[in-house]
Amino acid sequence: MTSNLKYNKNYTELGQTYQLVLPLSLEGLVPEDDAVRLLSHELEELDYTLLYQAYSAKGRNPAVDPKTMFKILTYAYSQNIYSSRKIESACRRDINFLWLLAGQKAPDHSTIARFRTGFLAEACEDLFYQLVRHLADMGELAQETVFIDGTKLEACANKYTFVWKKSISKWEEKMFQKIQEAVQLVNQEYMQAFVVAKETCSQDLQRILDFLEGYCEQHAVASVYGRGKRKSIHQKYRELFRRFLDRQLLYDLHHCRFGDRNNYSKTDVDATFMHMKDDHMRNAQLKPGYNVQIGVDSEYIVAADIFQDRNDVWTLVPFLKHMEEKLRFRYPSVTADSGYESEEGYSYLREKEQTPYIKPQTYETWKKRSFKKDISKRENMGYDESSDCYTCHAGKRLMAVGKKKQRSKSGYESEVTVYECEDCSGCSYKEACTKAKGNKRLYVSKSFIEKRQESYENILSEKGIQYRMNRSIQVEGAFGVLKNDYEFQRFLLRGKTKVKLEILLLCMGYNLNKLHAKIQNDRLGSHLFTIKTA
Repeated sequence: MTSNLKYNKNYTELGQTYQLVLPLSLEGLVPEDDAVRLLSHELEELDYTLLYQAYSAKGRNPAVDPKTMFKILTYAYSQNIYSSRKIESACRRDINFLWLLAGQKAPDHSTIARFRTGFLAEACEDLFYQLVRHLADMGELAQETVFIDGTKLEACANKYTFVWKKSISKWEEKMFQKIQEAVQLVNQEYMQAFVVAKETCSQDLQRILDFLEGYCEQHAVASVYGRGKRKSIHQKYRELFRRFLDRQLLYDLHHCRFGDRNNYSKTDVDATFMHMKDDHMRNAQLKPGYNVQIGVDSEYIVAADIFQDRNDVWTLVPFLKHMEEKLRFRYPSVTADSGYESEEGYSYLREKEQTPYIKPQTYETWKKRSFKKDISKRENMGYDESSDCYTCHAGKRLMAVGKKKQRSKSGYESEVTVYECEDCSGCSYKEACTKAKGNKRLYVSKSFIEKRQESYENILSEKGIQYRMNRSIQVEGAFGVLKNDYEFQRFLLRGKTKVKLEILLLCMGYNLNKLHAKIQNDRLGSHLFTIKTA
């Protein structure tokens, strides 16, 4: 049976008329203890001057007030909604989002994306640290110690887009050898004295190319292309050096993007290929990602930053500097795991009069019986401070024979004392003590040993044990919530600036949810978990 009903874009014609139902306001539909009410109240108190400065005074007003847009984004990240299209859908259908809009028109996905990546990029960090300082003024932060940890999150980049520094250097060196051969031929052909150096390769190639192009123009050398056409020697040289210059400029671009890294991704040039914890294929596959560092106090994330280093040890000092600058106060102590231990870190903390509670890298190894029986280890040798010498298992002395300087990746310079055994020849323990053909040598940084011992004693104290327990609960627990409960395991945006924006929005949502949970569970003002005694 054929129906005569015609479908139009307005579907209200298909249904019956519904009676108007009160209340007309959404106020009664949002529960009194809903987290969205707390979020709106806390974000209302912030200073949005920097955000409004991102907008031009000319032109039309934004579709949605910037403050409201920021509330919507923060609430979306606190509810595991990250896609701009899903946020748009929530603004049209979710009561809490409609309540935040307060009668304003729901923004579309392009407006949300443009606001997040454009207008909010500069102001988000300022707003995040305003919220943290507000929590400190409320008495929610103990400001006693900060728990630091990091994790690696996958970037929004393809897996097989890596560019390796070693490979680029190899091909660049091969091309440089060909350039030298070509320069000799050009000098013989045109009676010139061109020189191409590695430091100024691009400029030197450009100078030779300019000469060749000028020569071809001056002598009216015709350029021919296609099958059956024979190129002149002048055209061949010009095209050859054009290829050399193009490749060298590409290599220079690669080196500029590398910086201190050994690789980068073509899709997201700020991302570095790293080993991820979520290795489903179990083949140690490298994936493009970022090293996310956070500081936690009283279960709140008080600082967050993005690094391109795969190793946490190089992130500690810049992270502490940035955190102190933004928070405008300094923590009396720092608690971190063994991945952050370095002489540079210890020196910085001592300079800033901050107590280190950092587990030594050899902390777990020291407990093993095999380590205590290893006669090659410095810790198992006797040391005489007055004569500054070690005594090995065979009773022979290792005397200081010199000192040398070591410079780290960040430029920190340390002094290492070299100790050498008086005579290892004929020693029955030599095979178990050293692999050296001559006498055994020890390389010891006295400053590092002294600072490591101080931190080791700190973590064994009663307060240190409590701090270590809370570090495992609070900062690792925060990452557990962000990656598993919030299901945030891969960035949506590209570039270090935009990636940092995402993690700051996520941390703001986490802090507001944590404040809501503490209020509802009557836990306001609680800072550290206590050690349970049997």
